[in-house]
Amino acid sequence: MVKITERDMKDYWITIHPKKAEQKITKTDRKKVQDGKMTDEELYKRQLERISKKDLESFKDELEVLAIKRQMEGGYSNTPKIIKSDVTNEQYAVISEHLDELPGVDTTTYWERSYPENSTLRTLLGNVSSANEGLPKEKIQYYLSRGYSRNDQVGTSYLEKQYEAQLRGQKEEVKYVTDKKGSLLNTIQVSKGERGNDLVLTIDMKLQKAVEKQITDQLLAKKQMNGTEFLDRAFVIMMDPHTGEILTMAGKKYTIDKTTGTPKIEDFSLGNISTSYEMGSVVKGATVLAGLDSGAITPNTILVDNPIKIKGTPIKKSAEAVGLGPLNYSSALKYSSNVFMFKTVMAMAGLQYQPNMTLPIKADTFTKLRFYYNQFGLGVSTGIDLDNESIGLQGGNTIAGTALDLGIGQYDTYTPLQIVQYISTIANGGYRIKPQIVKEIRKPTIKTDEIGGTQYSFESEVLNRITMKEEYIKDIQNAFKRVTQEKGGTGYVAFNTAKYNPAGKSGTAQAYQKNPNGGDPIEVNNSTFVAYAPADKPEIAVAVAVPSAFLPNTPNTITKELARSALDTYFDLKKKGTV
Repeated sequence: MVKITERDMKDYWITIHPKKAEQKITKTDRKKVQDGKMTDEELYKRQLERISKKDLESFKDELEVLAIKRQMEGGYSNTPKIIKSDVTNEQYAVISEHLDELPGVDTTTYWERSYPENSTLRTLLGNVSSANEGLPKEKIQYYLSRGYSRNDQVGTSYLEKQYEAQLRGQKEEVKYVTDKKGSLLNTIQVSKGERGNDLVLTIDMKLQKAVEKQITDQLLAKKQMNGTEFLDRAFVIMMDPHTGEILTMAGKKYTIDKTTGTPKIEDFSLGNISTSYEMGSVVKGATVLAGLDSGAITPNTILVDNPIKIKGTPIKKSAEAVGLGPLNYSSALKYSSNVFMFKTVMAMAGLQYQPNMTLPIKADTFTKLRFYYNQFGLGVSTGIDLDNESIGLQGGNTIAGTALDLGIGQYDTYTPLQIVQYISTIANGGYRIKPQIVKEIRKPTIKTDEIGGTQYSFESEVLNRITMKEEYIKDIQNAFKRVTQEKGGTGYVAFNTAKYNPAGKSGTAQAYQKNPNGGDPIEVNNSTFVAYAPADKPEIAVAVAVPSAFLPNTPNTITKELARSALDTYFDLKKKGTV
């Protein structure tokens, strides 16, 4: 729809009422122009200011004509300009029959992108500019230099933007014949157009839709429970840990419809790469490996899990109020010991815990920890071929105590995509694989139900190999298996009946939400779970993140339930031969 401004209306009024327009200029005005005290531009501005609303009412029935005039004058020489779209077949036929009476006017068709799966992955697919919007102003020269016209439609975000060159196709080439005055005499076709290539995504649509429904059902159900006032989104992302192919990138947001006042679930798959959160204990595998690789701990290290007291600070402890007692690192991961991680970080800083000690941890301990986390993809780009990927946020200071929080995933923030890359790196034996969301680029075909020949296949890409010994990585894999398959493991209740030999790690992180009633921020818990299966020969990894899942004293098991249902669905579909 064309927006007509008051300035457009005044310009048009001057065009159709030249004599009345002249009367808006006084002799004094003309004298000032002659004497050089007023420019022609200033004179015209004054003339516009003197056109009243009553004057403009004289052509209120001609606004459609004005809109067409505005569109025609807003174009560029020999660049087609759309005057009206969404015309009926009858309108199209009438104009086409009278083209010889309308010099410079033509009828044509243009494309509009449709998304047959509706809201599925909608935020991740991105957007395309309309024919009226044309090329984005900030990149107009970039596109013009590549043969685009100013009113061409292009991808403006995410997959549409990233693969614009493959999706755009080949435009019809025409030659315009004009006279000496520049008036168009004829249009000659030079070459026919061809539609763009097809992208084959790595996404398994059956799995994607099933997981999206699971998230939707969980959000609606958990919002009925106490302590979920701030729960408004959930993410599940599934990836092949050996190839990096993303099979599912599901994200949903819970909102209230402003018109009906009823709950509404919207697509937020994009949040898997664009939003980051404190992920909690799921990162403890990286912390243990950092301790081992740095020499701060060894496979024989036993650390006592009991509440610790740092001088001048509140007691820090694990979830068990009285502590978990002596632990090796495998049991520390099984039971999700915070204290084991605190003491590991202290050891990396050259310290040994003593009750009521000071904590002289220096900034280089933060740097050292992040160096190790980065190897897994935590806090750095995952390498995915999409714009605007968040790499998360580092905590704002290097106060000694926050290094301990960093070691249990409660200081820096990470994206769901980063934590699925992290768990995949552990699952595959230490190789950080670039996530892939496009599998192939295929040639276009005439029939929409056929797929063309392969032009390009995306191969898996190893970004780095983590520095830890193979035996250490195997120990962490075994510990993650204990989490889900041994009594007492934090994932045992959710996964002990699973037949596909799962391994995983749970996580809870303390976070804060703005108090809607004012006052102090309200403490909430982010809930996470990472897993892979089968443990002895991993073929699928999953990461679940639910920010603000519950208030501290009202826990729920949404992440474990989502991880279990997602893995169940994957192996069910595999059994049926559809994944």
